[in-house]
Amino acid sequence: MTRGWSLRMPQPMYDELHRHLFPGDSDEHGAVIEAGLATIDGQQVLLARRLHKAIDGVDWLPGKRGYRMLPAAYVTKRIRECRAERTVYLAVHNHGGHDSVAFSGIDLDTHERGFPALLDIMQGLPVGALVCAKNAIAGDIWTPNGRFPLSETIVVGPTRKRLTPEPSTATFSSAARFDRQVRLFGTAGQAILGNSRVAIIGLGGVGILLAEYLGRLGVGEFVLVDPDRLRPINLPRMVHATGWDAKTWLAADGRPEWMQRLAYRLATPKVRLARRIIRQANRHAAVHPHQTTMEDPAVVETLKTCDYIFLAADSHRARLLFNALVHQYLIPGVQLGSRIQSDAATGAVDHVHTVTRWVLPHTGCLICNEAINPARLQEESITAQMRDRQRYVDDPDVPAPSVVTLNATTAAQAANDFLFYMTGLASPTAFGGYVRSHPLARRIEMLRPRKSADCLECSSTSESRFGRGDGIALPLMG
Repeated sequence: MTRGWSLRMPQPMYDELHRHLFPGDSDEHGAVIEAGLATIDGQQVLLARRLHKAIDGVDWLPGKRGYRMLPAAYVTKRIRECRAERTVYLAVHNHGGHDSVAFSGIDLDTHERGFPALLDIMQGLPVGALVCAKNAIAGDIWTPNGRFPLSETIVVGPTRKRLTPEPSTATFSSAARFDRQVRLFGTAGQAILGNSRVAIIGLGGVGILLAEYLGRLGVGEFVLVDPDRLRPINLPRMVHATGWDAKTWLAADGRPEWMQRLAYRLATPKVRLARRIIRQANRHAAVHPHQTTMEDPAVVETLKTCDYIFLAADSHRARLLFNALVHQYLIPGVQLGSRIQSDAATGAVDHVHTVTRWVLPHTGCLICNEAINPARLQEESITAQMRDRQRYVDDPDVPAPSVVTLNATTAAQAANDFLFYMTGLASPTAFGGYVRSHPLARRIEMLRPRKSADCLECSSTSESRFGRGDGIALPLMG
């Protein structure tokens, strides 16, 4: 059964729509949005993919029954485009007011006359309408199975903006332990964190710190994903981990190989350690641990329900899937990493950097910014046996260097970005790119992401996955 309908929209599209509808003349204006569609945890989610602004006097004319209308030729053009692209047609106009909005009786009569015919043309896809005030949006969605209101619109940008038909009447309360942070973002901000659902992919040195930080901030629900268990070499960088967790007495140097294998089988899974840390910080948090890879189909379905995704895993397959989720389902997230390089001849450390790549649906994707290596992706996509056959140098893989303080740098940056995004405290003009730290030089770089106009991941071209929702398969699921 459908639990309701909602809409997600990238900030630049919302800003463009808002400027078009409210240019300062106190008049009504019109537009059409093409939207993808996804079924997420029983809810139908519309994903704004493309905006068409109706030109006053050409595409937006005096109405025959109401005040203004989209002429039949314009509607036909847009509805055929939506049918060809398999997207949802949403007609948009504005009313006066600020914090509340509703369709007029004439609006609803127009829907009842016209939408049944549009449904026939759309061959099973929904159609609908939005009406906007300056700080509110209402919707009327028609499907072959019935007619539904729009419960909320989420605008994804430097901050998260939630728009409803009427202001919320909910009351907010906050536990005493959050008093100091409530003084920063208020009880309403604390309630937003308490109602948020985040995913942490990879519970290594960075991910485990994120679990600690977000748990103490009061985030209400966690999806944790990591297939691994603790090893003794993890202990210096895994906060709250103990020798008992890693079964160090069984895994000590000199122990038989069978005993070391047994130690790993008995060791604490990283997701269980993270759950323990979160519950110690906030016993009311809901924690869903998945001791598997991100690509598990059940995990992917759960990730779609999240408000934010933290990618702290190393693999390029995970980066590819994360990148697709951000742009296909308009879910904001961040990819975190670090790199330590040594001179091959002397062994001296000559380069250290950490990077926090904030990835929003409109800022440019990881493929545009060459953060997904095709060679690494190909290597990760073949079996371990095939990798051994293709290896030219008979050296074992060496774990990458990792230091808890470097992990803390990138985890703290990512947690702060999330905090100010969710609570709405970030400046509208805040830098929206990547943050790269160079500890050896005590220098920080701010890198503006690149975005290709014809990218198959993040552009709005007909071939891209942007805002497609369930209309296109995610990568690496075959």
